[in-house]
Amino acid sequence: MSSTRERIQRVALELFLEQGYEKTSLREIAERLGVTKAALYYHFKAKEDILTSYFEDFGGAVHDLIAWGEAQPRGPKLRREVLRRYMDLIIDKHDMIRFFHENQPTVRRMDDKGKHFKERMGALHRLMYEPGADLETRVRAFQAIMTVHTSWFVFFEDEGTDRENLRDAALSVAQGLVSANEIHMADDPLVDGLASAAVKAAETLLTPGEESQKA
Repeated sequence: MSSTRERIQRVALELFLEQGYEKTSLREIAERLGVTKAALYYHFKAKEDILTSYFEDFGGAVHDLIAWGEAQPRGPKLRREVLRRYMDLIIDKHDMIRFFHENQPTVRRMDDKGKHFKERMGALHRLMYEPGADLETRVRAFQAIMTVHTSWFVFFEDEGTDRENLRDAALSVAQGLVSANEIHMADDPLVDGLASAAVKAAETLLTPGEESQKA
């Protein structure tokens, strides 16, 4: 059974998403909850306190994921598991993160909280590559995380999109980036040769031949 604090967070989030953060008052939140403003004040003194609680809850969940990851042996298995756990966190906190995306001006005003969130995302990113990794590896690792983060929101509302299939597809693409990094970092002539051959073969298939271009 959810606590009163969680009920307030959930109802406030519903209203913030329906009509916007700025247009929602504490009175409206209390009315939808069916409580007095005094009862609401016991848990949150202002709307900003509710907003801060969202940062703290999501940030705390990311912090826990980072702490778990930092305690594990480094390697491909860890990187894939970090992506899987982060994907499930995105799904679990969907409405909260949707609110962050749709209310950027409001979120940007929370400079201190935004700074902490950026630091946590940086720590999550560092779990995705080995110390001393080159720029290409770090960029690809960042894109793996962003694939998980953004794919859910880009395709979530698409008509006919099965949520489980979307989760699997986003993870597959993100983990493909991890695999590409493993190949890049292998420093094995045979692996590099096979990868280069695959890229050239794909370019040949995707690039029209001279005759096609003349037509």
